[in-house]
Amino acid sequence: MTRYAGPLVDAHHHYWEPGEGRQPWLRPDAAIPFRYGDYASIKRDYLPPDLARDAASAGLRLVGSVTMETEWDETDPLGEIDHIEGVRARFGQPSAAIGRVALDADDAPALLERMAARPIVRGIRHKPGQAPTPERAAAQPTLLSDPRWRQRYASLERLGLDFELQTAWWHLDEAIELVRAHPGVRLTVNHTALPSDRSREGLEGWAAAIGRIAQLPQVWMKLSGIGLEGVPWTPEGNREIALRTLDAFGPGRVMIASNFPVDSLTGSYREIMGGFAEIFGGLAPAEQLALFAGNAIERYRLDPAILDR
Repeated sequence: MTRYAGPLVDAHHHYWEPGEGRQPWLRPDAAIPFRYGDYASIKRDYLPPDLARDAASAGLRLVGSVTMETEWDETDPLGEIDHIEGVRARFGQPSAAIGRVALDADDAPALLERMAARPIVRGIRHKPGQAPTPERAAAQPTLLSDPRWRQRYASLERLGLDFELQTAWWHLDEAIELVRAHPGVRLTVNHTALPSDRSREGLEGWAAAIGRIAQLPQVWMKLSGIGLEGVPWTPEGNREIALRTLDAFGPGRVMIASNFPVDSLTGSYREIMGGFAEIFGGLAPAEQLALFAGNAIERYRLDPAILDR
């Protein structure tokens, strides 16, 4: 086995400066329910030098990145893009950004047009919600089934914007209906469809769901965000998730990403990204490069020359 130690395009992370007070959930007195528990330790600046340092700790050479929306002040979604453009002006990164537009809001059409006009923006994320358990999913559909929301989703094709989907795996059949209705929109599933239930029943339900949505070629998967509260991140604990994701989507539609600094609550960058490098050490070099960099370059329309930096 050859552990990957090449260029990295981190396809899902967050740059933020909480001291500016623009993310309500990161303010000093905020304490929202959070899937990893206490998150006070991530209420700190996280910027390109931090990500580059963390990547180096894992033996990876950061050449590019895609920063994800951060639940910025919902009254000023374009302010987040202004902030990220300022970060890039200071540090030369990120390579691209995903913004947030509430697709069911009255001003969504105008905001989508303005997002699409910003060169750094490649797509939109608007979390559609989720039922608390698989058993309640049918009776508690998400915004994925809302006609007004879907109309705005459909406009992403004309605007050249991707959609980033974060919801639990038990809503992926809803997402399949959405993608089939609007096949021209590229959809990327975030955080491996949240396989938090590691019981055998839970894992088999998750694997079956991602297998079904993987049949749609415009759907890609981010292998990220699979930590568990209070459980150390190890290759042994996450190998099945990683390998079954690869089996479903193949090496051409999976992007490995850190979700830092959020996932620093479950492990260090070295433990998580180095763990993925260990898990996929048996793949051919070209497949490893695709997972860690090449697929993100293709999906987010980045300059392939960054691989030579």
